[in-house]
Amino acid sequence: MERENVSFPNTFVLLGFSEFPWLETPLSAVVLVSYLLTLVGNSSIILLSLVDPRLQTPMYFFLDNLSLLDLSLTCTIAPQLLANLWGPDKTIAAWGCITQVCIFSCTSCTECAMLAMMAIDRYVAICRPLRYTLIMRPWVCVQMAAACWSSGLVNALLQATLTLQLPLCGHHTLDHFFCEVPVLIKLACGDTTANELALTLLSIPFGMAPLLLVLISYAFIARAVLKLPSAEGRHKALSTCSSHLLVVTLYFGPGMYLYLQPSAKSSQAKLMSFFYCVITPLLNPLIYTLRNKDVKTAWTRILQSQGELQSLKAR
Repeated sequence: MERENVSFPNTFVLLGFSEFPWLETPLSAVVLVSYLLTLVGNSSIILLSLVDPRLQTPMYFFLDNLSLLDLSLTCTIAPQLLANLWGPDKTIAAWGCITQVCIFSCTSCTECAMLAMMAIDRYVAICRPLRYTLIMRPWVCVQMAAACWSSGLVNALLQATLTLQLPLCGHHTLDHFFCEVPVLIKLACGDTTANELALTLLSIPFGMAPLLLVLISYAFIARAVLKLPSAEGRHKALSTCSSHLLVVTLYFGPGMYLYLQPSAKSSQAKLMSFFYCVITPLLNPLIYTLRNKDVKTAWTRILQSQGELQSLKAR
């Protein structure tokens, strides 16, 4: 039978977690709570950095960018996922699907690079403390962040362009809860070798290179920390990296599992993507808030100032 070769459709069907109907209601509650907390947590970090001069440092500048990336990803994926979990309609408009492809490709690549820049910042802070303010000047930080965002935009442009040119077959059902390049490639009728090759090749500079930079940075950091004479100094140096190291592990762990094990079951891959798209953006602000004295101190100062303001109004 000859397969139908059609242009890009008006809508797609996202199967999501429909093979587990009993899971959709509790999962929708998890997504809603995570979505709201992600919005509050990441927005709070950005606002704290803007209002508190003590947080206007290179580390928090990169953290603001990380929070902005998490907000972009969550606001793109979570609303559509909630709509699919709450109702029988599992469709997504073509423009929504293209938006998800572009935003996911951009944010995932940019976040990889941003985590590498944060690792370099920690390396300079610990291994070159006397030259830290000279090396990590504001303009240098802006250029580093711009390079991260540029790499994400280039990746999104290349991936979206190659994917949208594929001839699609008659069915437009995606066995996923959001539109992603590898899932769309499976719908193609023609030869997808070029797309799969591009996906693999682009993962080297945009995915593996940042991870390598992180590992190299922490290798130098570990060597510098081990040379410190006091245990207190070693503990203080490591505490400045613990939050970033935990975020790196949570980010690259699911990503490596998803893309280095293509034989993983569909349900398994969806659960890992769920952790990456919904849970990780929630955990990032929690990690930096709960494990960071500067952020907790900034919150305390703001709450105290609000309390003093209320008491003055009451008088």
